[in-house]
Amino acid sequence: MTSPLKQARLSRGLTLEQVASAVDIDTGNLSRIERGAQVPSVARTARLAKFFAGAVTETQIVCPCKPA
Repeated sequence: MTSPLKQARLSRGLTLEQVASAVDIDTGNLSRIERGAQVPSVARTARLAKFFAGAVTETQIVCPCKPA
């Protein structure tokens, strides 16, 4: 299953590197967040949600397997 965060990234044709750079986080951390292997901080969650401007919610980022 692809997480909503990864779906938002792929639908915009962006790489992990591009998103990580835009929100100032490490590419490895972003990859783990997308896979649900790491829970992001509140600040990182907010930056990601803001970057994707409504395409993904903070709840979907923190809990990728649960419907929003």
